[in-house]
Amino acid sequence: MNERLKTLLSPLNFAGYLAWGAIGYEMQLSHDPAETGVPLAVVASLHLLFLALFMAVTSGRQAGPGARAMVLAQVALTFGLMMLVRYTSLPILLILCVVQLVRVFSVRTSVLLIVAMNVAVYFVYREVWQLRSPMISTLMHMSFQGFAALTAWFAFNAERTRDELAATNADLLATRTLLAESARDSERLRLSRELHDVAGHKLTALKINLAALARDPRFTGDERVALCARLADELLADIRGVVQQMRLDDGLDLAAAITTLARPFPRPHLELEIAEDARVATVAQAEAVLRAVQEGLTNAVKHSQAHTLWVVLRREGDALRLDIRDDGRGSGAVRAGNGLSGMRERLEAIGGGLDIGRTETGGVHLQAWLPVAA
Repeated sequence: MNERLKTLLSPLNFAGYLAWGAIGYEMQLSHDPAETGVPLAVVASLHLLFLALFMAVTSGRQAGPGARAMVLAQVALTFGLMMLVRYTSLPILLILCVVQLVRVFSVRTSVLLIVAMNVAVYFVYREVWQLRSPMISTLMHMSFQGFAALTAWFAFNAERTRDELAATNADLLATRTLLAESARDSERLRLSRELHDVAGHKLTALKINLAALARDPRFTGDERVALCARLADELLADIRGVVQQMRLDDGLDLAAAITTLARPFPRPHLELEIAEDARVATVAQAEAVLRAVQEGLTNAVKHSQAHTLWVVLRREGDALRLDIRDDGRGSGAVRAGNGLSGMRERLEAIGGGLDIGRTETGGVHLQAWLPVAA
């Protein structure tokens, strides 16, 4: 089950569907076109449109201005229905609107909108529905809205805090992995130097002594001396091969750290491709790459509503190229906030750079480069 379907079938959404269905059931039973002068098809169409907007917002398909506009459209649809027909359950739709308001607007804006909504409800009750006690009915529904708003706000903050903790934990785990890889790389380099400087030096000295011994008339033609000289040659060649291989492997392997960084995020799914020769020389370079991927993940989660993030690290000559793109749906130029600005500064500090753009489908596309040499 994908993330969007899981969100649509969440308990909170399911409660909303039940409330919406109960209102539709009352509509089906109580609607009288002769009394209201409005065909049932018109009322049902507005009711269905409300559901479509509710699902679009709560599924996460829209974010930012689009989501806010759709929530306000639901408020307008609710008041439109209340002006057309008189169903006692219709104000419940405003509770569903309030749950969405606190997720897409700031606390202050949400409070102002809820107060304005209930002032409008009071006048609808008094002037259109002509209730005997419009204030009591308004306060009753307002109390339900307040309870729903507080519940949704606390749930939203708990979810956001959970995501922040998951991101922080992933950052710590990735840093630990990076430090462990750095320690292994340093130890590998130390061992290669020890082999070259100590064992290689002594074997060279042994070869010189064996060569001198072979020139001694007492050992001329001695097969044992020739065998020792040959074994010393082979051992020195083997050690040089091992040292060469250890130096070829020199550099930090970023795959484990990047995978660890992305693991706690349920969305987007990470598609990672790292070339075998794409290895960084220093911890500073590794951290720059790691923080670039982290910022790409954060942007995909918070802004792009992306489902997949592609990360490609490859080597081109004396430079490493990092390509990060997601399948989000955005428009216009990508504004560089603190995260992207910090990423650019970190890359420039080690001789690299960053280009920011969009993919053909509207996702964010980050292209970074940095030198291979330390």
